[in-house]
Amino acid sequence: MASTPETKLADNEVPQSSFFSELFSPVNLILTVIIVVLVYKILRSKFGKSSVEPPAPELPKIRKDMTVAELRQYDGTQPDGRVLVAVNGWIFDATRGRRFYGPGGPYAVFGGKDASRGLATFSVTSSDKEYDDLSDLNSMEMESVKEWEAQFREKYDLVGRLLKPGEEPTNYSDEETEETEPSTNNPEEKKEQ
Repeated sequence: MASTPETKLADNEVPQSSFFSELFSPVNLILTVIIVVLVYKILRSKFGKSSVEPPAPELPKIRKDMTVAELRQYDGTQPDGRVLVAVNGWIFDATRGRRFYGPGGPYAVFGGKDASRGLATFSVTSSDKEYDDLSDLNSMEMESVKEWEAQFREKYDLVGRLLKPGEEPTNYSDEETEETEPSTNNPEEKKEQ
């Protein structure tokens, strides 16, 4: 039998072909490319121009009750871009959330409308009713509407109430603070509390 010549390496010596094959293995190359891309994105976001839109000038606050027809005017398409959304009988100024509720946003269908039914049923459709009293919603859906109302109260400025047909608006003074009581759509119920 013919034996092949063996080359002995020192204990600390690594064959060059093995070192380079590991260094340039497909896995290491892919990981290196990923790291370079991530470092580039981090540096670009810190030092590069930001693609975020500059904040819009703050609009004067509105404090008034509206009918469904009046609310429709505030869908974000008017020159000032104001977006109002009604939830559970209350109207909120969602202009800060224009990228969601304004034109082109994922929830644009709610801009200038009563979003209660859509939020309660997890449906991105608006109600075609002149006024939706939500009386046909089950208890879980009503609880969902109340949770959404609480979220809107935390995030957005309260404008006023969404008026039922024939209901008279409340006159708000400039000194009057926002309504912070639990929601109720019936003024007579408030008097009883």
